[in-house]
Amino acid sequence: MFLEVIKFIIYSGLIVLVSKYILVKNLRNLGENLNLRPKAIGEVAGIATSIPELITISVSSFSGLINTSIFNVLSSNIINVLQYITSIVINKNIRKIKNKAIKVDMLMIAFTIIIPILLILLNIEMNKALIPIFIFLYIFFRAISRIAHIKYLKAENEKIEDIVLMKEKNRKKQVAKVIKNILFILITGIVLFYLGDLLGSVIESLAIIFNIPQFIIGLFLGIVTSIPEFITFFEAQRHYNKQDTDTMYGVIEATNNLFTSNILNIFIIQSIGIYIYFL
Repeated sequence: MFLEVIKFIIYSGLIVLVSKYILVKNLRNLGENLNLRPKAIGEVAGIATSIPELITISVSSFSGLINTSIFNVLSSNIINVLQYITSIVINKNIRKIKNKAIKVDMLMIAFTIIIPILLILLNIEMNKALIPIFIFLYIFFRAISRIAHIKYLKAENEKIEDIVLMKEKNRKKQVAKVIKNILFILITGIVLFYLGDLLGSVIESLAIIFNIPQFIIGLFLGIVTSIPEFITFFEAQRHYNKQDTDTMYGVIEATNNLFTSNILNIFIIQSIGIYIYFL
């Protein structure tokens, strides 16, 4: 029994550490080496920081603990929002989030918490019928966010476009670094898959041995898998502070990181979990 608990802590910790120090770092470097815009880098970071949720939800569903996944999503999304707000306050960027584009994103982010709460309260069964609905909502949310950023962040988009063009003129394409980043990302993906498989076996054992309710396991996994987001929210804002650039870019990146992570968790990763469970 005690050994299983130790394994759970070790595997969960390793997933977080690998995501933080290798995956997130290389994905961000890849974005910068390719001269991606803050919104695009935020998307890259959001995808990277959602990989732990993808692993834990997939292995939970494979183990037959489908109810664990929705609590994992709910706790992850709530913790992501709390961490984002904390990073905004500490970096003194409260005024920046009053922009209409950020407000639109935050409204949709609120729905990524409301939806899993409703699914739980209404006791809606996780079934295949939800998959097309989730995919439609993912595309819809993405489209609304893109329109809002084009409309309400026009000045910022023009400024960052000039900065990117300047970088492209003054710096050669760092092909070797890009290849290195991609290689590390692929290797990290394999490592995370292996760790996720081990974690799934431990979760199944703990649920049986201790008769732990699935929602407790899901909530704990949500806490563990949300740590990478906390790091990237801070890093995004501090990155532009260090460069003495408009901190709005850091807020855009952090917000899109949060937005991407949360909509991936509830709409895409949850759909994958449902599919795996019924498969």
